[in-house]
Amino acid sequence: MKIGKPFNQFTKQEYLETIPNHKQYSDFNTLGLYRSLSENEHLSLEEKWEIRDLAHRFFQKTFDFLQLKDPQTYFNVSTLGEGLTRGDELNYWRTIRENQQKILRDKKIKHRNFGSYSKHDCGYDHCPYNGLMIKQGSALAESSMHFKGDKSRDRKKQKSQRLAKEQRNFKQNSGSIL
Repeated sequence: MKIGKPFNQFTKQEYLETIPNHKQYSDFNTLGLYRSLSENEHLSLEEKWEIRDLAHRFFQKTFDFLQLKDPQTYFNVSTLGEGLTRGDELNYWRTIRENQQKILRDKKIKHRNFGSYSKHDCGYDHCPYNGLMIKQGSALAESSMHFKGDKSRDRKKQKSQRLAKEQRNFKQNSGSIL
């Protein structure tokens, strides 16, 4: 069976019927379900909270993994209707970042090439994202979402090239002075 329409067009009753019977639908998508909670304009805030709590009963593990797979959706759904100050928001993102590292460590994942991540290549040599799996133009790249332990893999090579260039320039400049 197929659902037949996007989640963000669902009514409360359709959510309440679909979520418990999610195994019957071949095109059921938990990420789409959670994204629709912040996008759906047909629901009141209380209804969104009720649907979120119902979805958590069935998909809590999947929702926790959204911190790594799609942190913006995780943040939007977790803070649904909350009036956050800038400090609260930064603290929440810090917690998400810590949880991302914990999930990567616990699952022994050595890469971040899934979800909203892909290889970052902006062209700047000093960019902290070089060699990391962050989608260009994503909210993560724009908001400086990276771990303290992240290091550019090409740092030694870049340093070597910079020193060689400086040495060449020094030799050229010292030769022209004499």
